[in-house]
Amino acid sequence: MLKPNFSQLIFEAGADEAGRGCLAGPVTATAVILPERFVDELLNDSKQLSEKIRAKLKPIIEKQALSYAITHLHPKEIDEINILNASMKAMQECILKLNQTPEFIIVDGNRSLNAKLGLKSTFGKQFSKAEIELLKSIPNQSIIKGDSKYLSIAAASVLAKTYRDEYMNTIHEEFPMYNWKQNKGYPTKEHREAIRKYGVTKYHRMTFRLLPEQLKLEI
Repeated sequence: MLKPNFSQLIFEAGADEAGRGCLAGPVTATAVILPERFVDELLNDSKQLSEKIRAKLKPIIEKQALSYAITHLHPKEIDEINILNASMKAMQECILKLNQTPEFIIVDGNRSLNAKLGLKSTFGKQFSKAEIELLKSIPNQSIIKGDSKYLSIAAASVLAKTYRDEYMNTIHEEFPMYNWKQNKGYPTKEHREAIRKYGVTKYHRMTFRLLPEQLKLEI
């Protein structure tokens, strides 16, 4: 059974991301503050849930959450600052978007939310000094496999996954030959064969190994 809280503070936010290992599309992060008595027996790490269950949970989480926020960080920014930094920056942006400043933050993984604060990039949001100070002021804890341990991180994982899947379904219509509606940009054999045949798009991450062997792709 998932735990409701780590810090024992009321306004504790859970944060997670989806799409870190994909060849195309954004990395998507979510932060969620759940009410003290949030209970849903279906809620778990999004990777352990079917698409149907995630879709059922999405409106429940959104309706009951005290606050939630979603951020997509796109391939150009991922390529510039690398996927690990992009994942953290996306979660940091989510915290800033919440309409309730959390008293504590728990993050899935093993990196502090304050890692690489204010990282400069050509693309995407630039943090102000006030935003950096706000993020620094909020205590946080990274928790390995936190999405299978705490309700708020599990809720964040569900929203991140569903919002990213919706985004991939949309861009699938623009480039149907990659079948992103099915593979969501992950490095499946089908996806890599499509890259070999059709080349790359504006949605591909050019710093990733798009094909198993080193080939020069036409951009």
